[in-house]
Amino acid sequence: MVSAPHEAMHRIFQKDPGLFSRLPDVLGLELPPLASAEPLTVDLTENEPLERRVDTLLRIETQNDGPFLLIVEAQGKKDPGKTASWPYYVTYLNNKYRLPVLLLVICQDHATAAWAARPLTIGLPQWSTVTTRPLVAGPHNMPVITNVAEARKDLGLATLSAITHADNPDVDAILKTMSVALRDTPESIAEPFVELIAQGLGNRPAAQQWRNLVAVDLSFYTSPLSEGIRDEARAQRGAADVLLVLDARGIEISDRTREKIMACTDSELLSQWLVRAALAATGDEIFDQEPSADR
Repeated sequence: MVSAPHEAMHRIFQKDPGLFSRLPDVLGLELPPLASAEPLTVDLTENEPLERRVDTLLRIETQNDGPFLLIVEAQGKKDPGKTASWPYYVTYLNNKYRLPVLLLVICQDHATAAWAARPLTIGLPQWSTVTTRPLVAGPHNMPVITNVAEARKDLGLATLSAITHADNPDVDAILKTMSVALRDTPESIAEPFVELIAQGLGNRPAAQQWRNLVAVDLSFYTSPLSEGIRDEARAQRGAADVLLVLDARGIEISDRTREKIMACTDSELLSQWLVRAALAATGDEIFDQEPSADR
């Protein structure tokens, strides 16, 4: 199953196709000046039942040396199947478009990055017929950006940095830098980066930190993520109020009742429970249906 971090690691290149032009220093690669980049179809299926798709595919134009293709693959863990699929992607696209092909793999941990960087060879031990050498960007070579001015200068690169450093001990500082950098950015520009970082963090502890920062530093945004965060915050406050009233009245509640209150995300229902909490004789009475008006 494709995970949210997987999607974020390569979709950032769809949002910002020119991002690759700012990575040569990270990748240790000398490239000619790049002029433009555009996404291409990721479908590599041939006229056979087997379906093959890359994560992101870009056609990049250089200023002087002609175009080339860039495959961007997001890799969350070691996958022996890539030994066959990555060389296939490269050779198939080279044959289809008759253009040079580069393969860039984005990782979030050192072990996967080291594994992905190994040359993939097809042939005999005595002689390699085809060798695929992926470029790899990950926590081992991506810059840690904790300077707001630096982040504002290149939001795409700063977002990719935040995603690849999702497990960095300093991730809180990285995310705070991003929230401040995005605070003065027009919402139409900033919103995709806000969403991509949320995706990229997945279910890591840092994901909640990002949600908190979006709720406070980016509270004026109206994206689905920010609206969802505000609804969640309102529900959490409502649940805390219900428990506070019950506790102040000396009413003991079971763990099951406490969990049910804390799990509720319906602010209107929590408001009803709060009123009942002021009158109920037991914790479970707050869940009772209110009598209808005609009784």
